[in-house]
Amino acid sequence: MLILAIESSCDETAVALVEDGRRVLTDQIFSQADLHAVYGGVVPEIAARSHLEVISLLADRALDAAGVGRGDIDAVACTYAPGLIGAVLVGVNFAKSAALALGVPLIPVHHIRGHIAANYLAYPDLTPPFLCLAISGGNTMLVDVRDYTDLRVLGRTRDDAAGECFDKSARVLGLGYPGGKPIDDLAKQGDDTRYELPRPYVSGENPYDMSFSGLKTAVINIAHHAEQMSQALDKPGLAASLCRAVSESLVGRTMAAAQELGYDKLAVAGGVAANSRIRADFEAACRKAGVALYVPPLRLCGDNAAMIGAQGYYEFLAGHTADSSLNAYATMEL
Repeated sequence: MLILAIESSCDETAVALVEDGRRVLTDQIFSQADLHAVYGGVVPEIAARSHLEVISLLADRALDAAGVGRGDIDAVACTYAPGLIGAVLVGVNFAKSAALALGVPLIPVHHIRGHIAANYLAYPDLTPPFLCLAISGGNTMLVDVRDYTDLRVLGRTRDDAAGECFDKSARVLGLGYPGGKPIDDLAKQGDDTRYELPRPYVSGENPYDMSFSGLKTAVINIAHHAEQMSQALDKPGLAASLCRAVSESLVGRTMAAAQELGYDKLAVAGGVAANSRIRADFEAACRKAGVALYVPPLRLCGDNAAMIGAQGYYEFLAGHTADSSLNAYATMEL
């Protein structure tokens, strides 16, 4: 089954062709990072307008790159939630039009389900059930993947996502936007014990809930204090200390959940899964616990349409299709 997949939830426009949920024929991506860098973050109106300008071109480019015709497409899948509402609407409306014109089914896909499904593309042998940590700029959640379309959230951030913590910290350190990679690169040059940063404690009954707002604030306060006191700021040390704090917050909770549920398979997904410290710490923890670790290659960690095509295939098999009344949503439970 050949699926034309559309992703436009934030600042990447992407169109992919995916076969049977596991094989990527092509994944065309246009990044808007340069457009938003001057503002230090994503501007929703600019994002939506950019999606409008390039999405049709990317679709034509995807067909050319894969060497297939419109008549070869069996279904159209698209991200319909969550995301920047204007941006998501562009992808949803394009997908609805394409499905109608081609006379094929329309498949709505939850963005985070797509990130989890990126592992199906990277690891053809991976099948549910397994535990997955989904970490990105807008979401951080621990998910029990019982089946391809049966997912239960075990815990989530109560405030900021891990990726937002990195982005806002990068801004105060003068590293620009997006901040994930610059923070990661800078951290490799620093001492991760240089600054004592808090490890978030979340009150309540759920031990798997997380919080990153206080950690972000601590980094900002250290940077501002150094500036106000005309003291030298060890930026590599602060970046390394931050990466260590985020990683320890994520790894500890995730491994505890895997042990409680008895899972011997653990996946990590989303843009923050590209962080080298987090990847290394999970590799060490899983090796010690005898748990198989699945982490997508860097090209599949960020937003892409291939992951939407992968999850779309399993949504279709489960009978989850939509008609032309499909709408976009800024927020939606997994």
